[in-house]
Amino acid sequence: MTDVAPWDETAVPPSYGPADGSLADLLERVLDKGIVIAGDIKIDLLDIELLTIRLRLFIASVDTARKAGIDWWETDPALSSRAAREALAEENAQLRAQLDSLRHAVTDALDETEDAGRGSEAGDAAPERVR
Repeated sequence: MTDVAPWDETAVPPSYGPADGSLADLLERVLDKGIVIAGDIKIDLLDIELLTIRLRLFIASVDTARKAGIDWWETDPALSSRAAREALAEENAQLRAQLDSLRHAVTDALDETEDAGRGSEAGDAAPERVR
């Protein structure tokens, strides 16, 4: 019979991958450089395309994304309070411009009515001017 050597508990098992990196190191490298994952899903029925979904995923740190020209989270009112304030300020300015336009239109219409009233009999009262 063959003698089998007993298991040496101090022996280090063989390593099959890089043992010097941790998940945090890997994540730091990915966020520093960025990674793109792309894929398409197509659903066809009898050679008729029913649905196509295109998926693009870019995983990176904020600084890396800015270097790539991606900053949509800064302009989306649902994600940025500054963007929400800017959207409200823009809407407010548009409403004020519309209000000024309506005021000028009403004032011009009243001026035309007064000018037309001056040409009629002296007993007719001119409409009041509202401002």
